This record gives sequence, C-alpha cells and structure tokens, in this order.
Amino acid sequence: MAFWLMKQEPSEWGWSDLVEEGESEWDGVRNHQAAANLRGMKKGDRAFFYHSVDEKRIVGVMEVTREAYPDPTAEPGGPWVAVDVKPVAAVARPVTLGEIKADGRFADLALVRQSRLSVAPVGDRHWAMLCEMAGVEP
Repeated sequence: MAFWLMKQEPSEWGWSDLVEEGESEWDGVRNHQAAANLRGMKKGDRAFFYHSVDEKRIVGVMEVTREAYPDPTAEPGGPWVAVDVKPVAAVARPVTLGEIKADGRFADLALVRQSRLSVAPVGDRHWAMLCEMAGVEP
C-alpha cells in the first residue's frame, strides 16, 4: 500500500463534502506531476485530505477506491486522469502546514519541498508520524 496527500480548497469542495457524498471522483488536476501521482495510485492506497489555501492543514484520511481513469472534466483524449476516493476517518486533531514545516523530520516531505503540488506521495515513515500527530491509526 502507498500513501499520498491530496489538496483541495475547502471553499470549493472539502472534507465534509466527501463525507456527505460517501465516495467521489478526485478530478480537475491539471499538473503533469500531480496527474502522474494519480496514475500511480492503487485501489486500497490511503491519502490525507488536505485543506489548502486559507486552512493549510490535514483534516482527514481517504482510501482510493478506483484507480486512474480519464478525467470526465477534461477534454477527451487528454493527459488528465481522476481517481475515486472514500472517507476513512476525520483526524482527531488537524495537522497544520506550519507544524509540519517546523519539524525538521519533514524537510524531505513533498508537501514541504513542492508546496504547490496538489497530489503528492507520502513515505511510510512520514505517514506514521503524521498519523500520530493527527490522532489517527496509521
């Protein structure tokens, strides 16, 4: 199983929307590296749901339920893909970007190194540490 972090503006569509829907497409990604990360996801992988822009914090854990397929919001035949996700658990305590950046153990985390990347991998060690900080099971 691999781990990921997926960013979304909560004013557009947030954690509560995913919980209400129960399962949803993660679409609209228009960055080649982020799209490649979507293509790398496998069913059963876990991802942090990260509220970007104003909040900048991890708010939940999701599971990938459908691997990459053509993004229905993109022009047909293009390079863009979507995956389906479902909520697993809200975090007991949101983990902010400020906290992550202040902890030197996360210096090589993609969220810190490539802050504009909307879909990024999270290594096993970082996943476990972030889960501990957030009060959720790894």
